[in-house]
Amino acid sequence: MPEKLPNIVLFAVDSLLADHMSCYGYKQHTTPHIDRFAEGGTLFERNYSAHIPTTSAYASMLTGTDCFTNQVVALRHKGGLRTEVKTLPEMLREAGYNTTCVGFTGNPSSRGFDKYLDYPGWGTWNEGRSPKAESLNEVALPEIDRLVGEDKPFFLFLRHMDPHAPYLPPAPYERMFYHGDESDPSNKSMEPVMAFKPFRDFFASWMPPGITDKNYMIAQYDGAVAYMDACIQSIFTALEAHGIFDETIIVLNGDHGETLYDHDCWFDHHGIYDVTLHVPLIIRYPGKVAAGKRVTGFSQHKDLVPTLLELAGIVPDGTAFDGKSLIPMAKGEVASHESEIYITECTWMRKHGWRTPEWKLIIALEPDFHFKPPVELYNLTQDPHEDNNLAEKMPEVVAHLKSRMDAYIAKREEETGLPNPIHTQGDWHGFAGLGPFTSSQQAYDTLHIGDPKQAATLQAKSRD
Repeated sequence: MPEKLPNIVLFAVDSLLADHMSCYGYKQHTTPHIDRFAEGGTLFERNYSAHIPTTSAYASMLTGTDCFTNQVVALRHKGGLRTEVKTLPEMLREAGYNTTCVGFTGNPSSRGFDKYLDYPGWGTWNEGRSPKAESLNEVALPEIDRLVGEDKPFFLFLRHMDPHAPYLPPAPYERMFYHGDESDPSNKSMEPVMAFKPFRDFFASWMPPGITDKNYMIAQYDGAVAYMDACIQSIFTALEAHGIFDETIIVLNGDHGETLYDHDCWFDHHGIYDVTLHVPLIIRYPGKVAAGKRVTGFSQHKDLVPTLLELAGIVPDGTAFDGKSLIPMAKGEVASHESEIYITECTWMRKHGWRTPEWKLIIALEPDFHFKPPVELYNLTQDPHEDNNLAEKMPEVVAHLKSRMDAYIAKREEETGLPNPIHTQGDWHGFAGLGPFTSSQQAYDTLHIGDPKQAATLQAKSRD
C-alpha cells in the first residue's frame, strides 16, 4: 500500500445517456467541460449498465459484483444489501478514508459512508426551473473544503440528478438546443407521449402546458446535461484551488442511460435497449491513467470497484469481485473484458436478455405495459437503434442466444449458490399481493406515476 493514499471523487450521474455527450460523439456540444476533463484521462467507449435501473445499477457500481452476488435487480428492492457484500465506502473506510455521500440516501448500496448530505433534486413546472447541479454544489463545495482540511484521504460520491426527469434546466440552457415553437398545433409528436396513461400525470406536472414538439423535450434533456456540465466545472475548479486536482482519482460514470423518444418508453429509463444500457465512464488520474485515450473494449459497472482499488493501491482483505480491473485494458494489455453480457430490467417491466457485439435478445418474464412482444431480437450491427425485431424471422438465432444465456445463468447460480434474483421479485411493481401481471392491459391499467414526489420516492428509495 502506498504511503499516501489518493483522494477519490466519483461523479455518479443519474440517467446520463452516453450518446448525448459530445465527448461520445453527440452532434450537440453538450459537455464541453467534461470533454476537456476526458482529454486529461481515459474514456471507455463501450461501458454498459447490465442491470437496470438505479437500484441495481448502483449495486454493481459500488460493490464490484453482479446481480447474482448482490441479489439486487429491482427498482423497489426489498430490504438492504446482503451483509456478505461489501460496498466501496466500507472498503475505503477500512483503508483509512473519510467518506462522504451527496444525494444518495436510502439506497441499499449507499451503505457505509461516514457522512450523508442531500440536496433538492426534483421539481415541477409550477416550482419553476430546477437548479439541481447548483443545489448539489452548495452542499458539495463546503464539504470538499472540510475534507481537504482533514488529515486523511477522502472518498467523495456525488450523485447528479440533472439528466433525470423532470428536465427543467435553468435559462439559458432551456433554449440552448432549441429554436422554434414547442406548442405548434400542427406538430403532433407529443400526442402518443401524453396519451400514455401510466406516465401522463407525471409528464403533465413538469412539461410545459400545451407542449406538442418532442424535439423541445429532447432539447430540455440536452440543456440539463449542458447545465450540469457547467456546474461540474465548479467541482474541478475547487479541487484545482486546493492543489489536489492531479493527485485525485476522478471518475465520471452513469448509472443508466435514458429513453427519450425511443421505443415508446417516453422520457424515462426502462427497457434494456442500448439507449438505457450504454453509459459513460471516464477516469482521470495523471501518471497512472493515460491522458486523451479512448478504450474500445467492453466494460461494465462491476469493473469499477476493482479498478479504483488497483489505482489507489488498496488490496481489500477477503473480498472477491465479479468484475475485473480496467487498468490492463486502459494500458492496452487486454483488448476487452466480457463482450457477451447478461442483462436485466425490473423497473416498470420485468425482463432479461443477452447482449453480444452483434445481437440483442430480450425476453419478457411477464407481460409489459407497452404491449411489446414477449421475445425481441435485434441485429446490433445492421440495426443499432434496435427498430427491427427479428425474433419471428430468425428463431434459430433466438434459440442459440437463449441457450448461451441459460448456460451463463446456471453457471452463476452454481458459483454463488444463490438463485437468479430476476425470478424471485414478487410484487416488484409495488402492489402487495398482486403477483405477476397476466396481461399487458393489466399492467397498463395498474402502473402509474402520479407526480414528482411519488416518482422520487419510487426512484430514489428502496421499499422494505
